[in-house]
Amino acid sequence: MLILKTVLIETPIHNAGVQIDESLFSRISEDDKEAFLTLYEKCSSPVFLYALSILRNREDAEDAMQDTFLKIRSAAHLYKPQGKPLAWILTITKNICLMTFRKRAHSTDQSINENFEDMGFDLIENINDRLVLEKAFTVIPGDVCRIIILHAVGGMKHREIAELLELPLSTVLSKYNRGIKKLRAEMERL
Repeated sequence: MLILKTVLIETPIHNAGVQIDESLFSRISEDDKEAFLTLYEKCSSPVFLYALSILRNREDAEDAMQDTFLKIRSAAHLYKPQGKPLAWILTITKNICLMTFRKRAHSTDQSINENFEDMGFDLIENINDRLVLEKAFTVIPGDVCRIIILHAVGGMKHREIAELLELPLSTVLSKYNRGIKKLRAEMERL
């Protein structure tokens, strides 16, 4: 997760992040447990952080991450190699998070934005990474935070992020740049 700190303090790293061998999906569809474990180890952090950036609650994000990998296991045979496996995985995560919101809306009157407690930053071992993430989630709006996490932790290109979030590329770029500037200023202030 030092990638996030590097992105904020130094020049952004390009082509960093998660590299996924697309053949893992066909192996997973054939019940290859080692392929599934490999995919989980490579993707669990970006999936969790993406879910956390949407749900704003550690327990819900953990559930969404588990549900994402269960869905991948059952739907791996549907994956079509296009060079964007992380985008496919995060689309599943986004849909699961949206289902969580729908369930929440039916069960309580609690607003989505009121559920900011217990983000789970205590699980992050590196104190600098923890500080950067805490700042990112507290000083930057959720949509901007998602863009930064997808780029810095997930290693996704801005174009891929724009497709995933269904936003114009120019919007993604401007939100990313404004968010990074805000985080840098906040980190320098600290």
